[in-house]
Amino acid sequence: MFKALVLDKGEAGFRAELREVDDGFLPVIDGGGDVTVAIDYSTLNFKDGLAITNRSPVVRSWPMVAGIDGAGTVIDSHHPAWKPGDRVVLNGFGVGETHKGCLAGKARLKGDWLVRLPDAFTPRQAMAIGTAGYTSMLCVLALERYGIKPGDGEILVTGATGGVGSVAIALLAKLGHKVIAATGKASEADYLTKLGAAGIVDRAELAAPGKPLQKERWAAVVDAVGSHTLVNACAQTRYGGAVAACGLAQGLDFPATVMPFILRGVALLGVDSVMAPIARRQEAWARLARDLDPALLQSMTTEIGLDEAIVKAEELMQGKVRGRIVVRTSG
Repeated sequence: MFKALVLDKGEAGFRAELREVDDGFLPVIDGGGDVTVAIDYSTLNFKDGLAITNRSPVVRSWPMVAGIDGAGTVIDSHHPAWKPGDRVVLNGFGVGETHKGCLAGKARLKGDWLVRLPDAFTPRQAMAIGTAGYTSMLCVLALERYGIKPGDGEILVTGATGGVGSVAIALLAKLGHKVIAATGKASEADYLTKLGAAGIVDRAELAAPGKPLQKERWAAVVDAVGSHTLVNACAQTRYGGAVAACGLAQGLDFPATVMPFILRGVALLGVDSVMAPIARRQEAWARLARDLDPALLQSMTTEIGLDEAIVKAEELMQGKVRGRIVVRTSG
């Protein structure tokens, strides 16, 4: 028996609860997964918060075990790449949405979805990074592939106190970029400065409708917010700059014009973490092992038990959480 955070919906409506389940609750071998993993740690991302609080139709199969991320040790494998004892990390691939997830003591996953956990990280550190931090690295890689280099100018990071924003600031600052953090939490200025932010702007300056073209400022942007914030970020990006878009915390709309793209040559780079190919995931995790300061990672991390995850997910949706949340799935 093991504990799992189960989401269900029926005639009585939606409910999220911690249950004691057994291996029979896991997906069937081969049909649903070919590697069984003892999950040491999971985490709470924005998407987990949406699912657990039922604020958005994230879950498409019931009952569902929440948790789009997991890190732990293989205990049984029917996949040629994995054997018992291997340390692995899982991000996305519909886990916690259409496939039972990792906010549980065990998960049965497809071996093709797994990445070998870098030696630089413990399972706890891997989940302190989680999909949010891994997505941040994908954004940095996208900007690098576009040609953005340290010294090109200021890089704006929106949603700065969130998981994506916090890790993005730490990564970009260590790589030598001048990072400006956008936040609505003036009290978190010291936190953001310690992560590496060279300056802070009030998110209110970006969150309302603005002009199609505005004063050029940013060499590049990492945006986890969407909606008017993304539109204004594009409108303020300098000629030839790039905006890596990966989130929708403010909204999924994009009420913009094409003017920044056709008059300033701004590039809008969409960054997907859910279905990214394994080679790109491996690159991202290798770079995280090289470029993310473990001390900064620890400073942005809060650990909770599995029995606290439902309450903490609600706080996450209310904007009361900063940085990363690690969920201890056993003990």
